[in-house]
Amino acid sequence: MARTLDTQAEDPICPLYRRPIPPDVPQSLRHLIPKLKGGKGGPVVLMHHICHREIHATLTEAELARDYATPEALRAHPRLAKFTAWVSKRPPSFRSKVPGGMRKR
Repeated sequence: MARTLDTQAEDPICPLYRRPIPPDVPQSLRHLIPKLKGGKGGPVVLMHHICHREIHATLTEAELARDYATPEALRAHPRLAKFTAWVSKRPPSFRSKVPGGMRKR
């Protein structure tokens, strides 16, 4: 009897939209508290690169450090909640450019 592997179960889960991060999709480590605001050496999470970019397009470093230092807090932000609802309808391997640039630090 041949054994099959469920590779999706082995893929890490994006903490923002809670779906697998396939190995062939751009991913990045995000400091829960930005390095510029005292998070250097602190906890990091692995997430889809487009999710990481959306976070920085939405919130300043100060806002991230003060109010959004957990995945739960990020998911509760109105714009990020809208983004996660939108991106969750795409396959986990979906790639897209995030509109707008990074917010001022």
